[in-house]
Amino acid sequence: MLSQKTRYTIRALMHLADKYQQGLVPLQDIAEAQNIPSKFLTVILSEMTRAGIVASQRGRDGGYELALAPVDISYGDIIRISRGSLALVPCASRFAHETCKNCLDEADCRLRALMLRVRDETAAVLDRITLADAIDPEELLAA
Repeated sequence: MLSQKTRYTIRALMHLADKYQQGLVPLQDIAEAQNIPSKFLTVILSEMTRAGIVASQRGRDGGYELALAPVDISYGDIIRISRGSLALVPCASRFAHETCKNCLDEADCRLRALMLRVRDETAAVLDRITLADAIDPEELLAA
């Protein structure tokens, strides 16, 4: 399940992608349009700035904008940065692997094998879709 932080991050970056050609977007505009608490949004956008996804400018005319073109930012990237992994269990993570507590040996664990497949399928989808892709909720629900 995606955390609230990850959902806020995705919504904030979608908003910046929508405004990509318009320049800097004030924090308050993002917060109001996406219903994200301003203080939390500041933390999220700072994290995305450190990751090189967002650029910021301070001051009266400051704000935030994507540091990369929307086509170069996949939803897989966003989730990995904000959540740390696409895996549903720690033993199925590629970059943050941990042995599960109270589990079978990894080589014998059928749940791990299943979760590795789920992670790989999830990654294939999320890495293929970028912020540049228009996502129509009606179209997604019909698929």
